[in-house]
Order: sequence, then C-alpha cells, then structure tokens
Amino acid sequence: QVRLVESGGGLVRPGGSLRLSCATSGFNLDYYTIGWFRQAPGKKREGVSSLNSDGSTYYANSAKGRFTISRDNAKTTVYLQMSSLKPEDTGVYYCAAGSSDYVSPVTGYDMDYWGKGTLVTVSS
Repeated sequence: QVRLVESGGGLVRPGGSLRLSCATSGFNLDYYTIGWFRQAPGKKREGVSSLNSDGSTYYANSAKGRFTISRDNAKTTVYLQMSSLKPEDTGVYYCAAGSSDYVSPVTGYDMDYWGKGTLVTVSS
C-alpha cells in the first residue's frame, strides 16, 4: 500500500525555521519525482520544491535560498528544511510522488500519490 505521510508543521514566528518530513512507503522512491506543494487559504496550490530521481532539484522563486529539499540515506523520507519563514509561507504543505516524465513540480500535474498535508502557520 502506497503511503505518503507529512509531518513537522506547526506555528512559527516570522524568521523562524521548520523541517517538514514526508515518510513514504509502498513504492521505490528511486524511480519517482517527489515534490512539496502548498496551498494557502483561498489560493491555488503551488509547487515549492521537488527532487527528481536523478538528484536534480527544483525550487520556486519564493523558496530559493530559504528552503532545501533532501532525502535520507534509506531513501524513504524526503525533507523540506525551511528557514527565514515569512507569513506568506503559511499554508497546508503536501508531498507528492510521480513516476511520469510529465510531472509538473509547479502545478503537481501527473503526480501519482499525495499525502494528506501538514499545516504551517507563520505568524507573530
């Protein structure tokens, strides 16, 4: 059974840091692109970062220089380290995995599996 379970969200002050985790099971992450997406209240879902099977990465402009995506040595958990957080980073963060060559790290198009999300709130 395929599972993606996000954790690590919470309330943090502006300028603070959080590390999100996406624990995966039921499929071989070596053959998938895994991405982090977020959705703020009243807004469309947007891609934040992704890690491709070849090790290449994508970062949204809003995430560059502040967020880092990585994978553990066992290759079953993907992390999103977020620093210098801003109120506009608030939202539900989802991880997703896709094996297609056509997956979009921007929109999440063609992703096969999605987690249920973890809420990040950046507020003073």
